[in-house]
Amino acid sequence: MPKRVDHAERRSEIAEALVRVAGRRGLHAVGMRDVAAEAGVSLRLVQYYFETKEKLLLYGLQHLAERFGERVAARSRAAGDSPGPRAVIEALLMASLPTDEESRAFHLVYTSYAVLAVTDQALAAQPFIQNPDAAEKALAELLRQAQEAELVQPGVDIQLEAVSLLAMSAGLGVSVLVGQRSPQSAAAVLNHHLDRIFQASGQGSLMQRARE
Repeated sequence: MPKRVDHAERRSEIAEALVRVAGRRGLHAVGMRDVAAEAGVSLRLVQYYFETKEKLLLYGLQHLAERFGERVAARSRAAGDSPGPRAVIEALLMASLPTDEESRAFHLVYTSYAVLAVTDQALAAQPFIQNPDAAEKALAELLRQAQEAELVQPGVDIQLEAVSLLAMSAGLGVSVLVGQRSPQSAAAVLNHHLDRIFQASGQGSLMQRARE
């Protein structure tokens, strides 16, 4: 009896191969043949699942977003059974920093997607901006929950702080990636700004997790 193929798993394996190759060589230099070799499958199989490089790149972007969500969820669970808004915000921001091999590859490849989306017509036509928009909305909602629970400082502009924290996290991620600063110093900057937003209780946890 022939072995049953899990097509979703096979597509994910190919997407993982894309991320690994792009993490080493840069997304712009990756071809379908490179991904096939990395995944240990034939070029024909990659073409069967994705047809074109553009479709492979788009699926890779979606795969990156899903993996990011999984890392945020894992960090949130590590904060306890009922993590508060700040703990979840910390999980989201820290998951964005390139602190290990997986998160380094995520940050490098995701940034490469942003650059390619400016110049590549096929990627530019895709809803790339939806992912950053979703993160901004999620962060603003967490800050709003904290505000309703009187956990943030008076007069905080929720939307402005959500935009600022995400932009800061992205910039700090690049600085860690190029060796300008360590993950610990990047976490210290984020922690400083979270301390500015939140009330005094419970401060400093992000720095502690960065050292663990």
